[in-house]
Amino acid sequence: MSGAPVVGVLALQGGFDAHARMLRDLGAGVREVRTPADLDGLDGLVLPGGESTTMTLGIAREGLAEPLAALVRSGAPVLGTCAGLIMLDRDHLGLMDIAARRNAFGRQLHSFETDLDFPDLDEPVHAVFIRAPWIEDHGPDVAILASVDGHPVAAREGDITVVAFHPELSGEHRLHAQFLDRVRARVSAAG
Repeated sequence: MSGAPVVGVLALQGGFDAHARMLRDLGAGVREVRTPADLDGLDGLVLPGGESTTMTLGIAREGLAEPLAALVRSGAPVLGTCAGLIMLDRDHLGLMDIAARRNAFGRQLHSFETDLDFPDLDEPVHAVFIRAPWIEDHGPDVAILASVDGHPVAAREGDITVVAFHPELSGEHRLHAQFLDRVRARVSAAG
């Protein structure tokens, strides 16, 4: 797949396979990220849903925290979903000026689906929430993109986009497509 951007998907735990399939379907090269060496040459990064405590332990075990931070600080576009949102917040990797509240909507039993309006999409996004967080606090440079009952569940700061739900499970490809547009724009500007 010559010329395709290469996107890393953190693959320590969680729903990384569904993200990888969706990205490949949209024309990206995909690399599963498990060690710092897997980050070399990536054009963008996806932090999937899963269990944030397990992800935190895996990142620490593999020595990934600083290499992940370096990639994000270099300007590589990032998409974080559910636990990925948590991992990017102030209390975890500290790469986005947000504070996430884990399991904010309740336990697995309280999982739900809803349609959300996004400012830059014509049609609502069908969102699947599973033990989902919400954004409890955010800095002035964070744009809130969508909310549920007044609680922010999608946001963007620079080239980092986070959502508290699982677009990869509902077949909602537009958020991944927007992410890849940002990745391609960065690759084009650098090339």
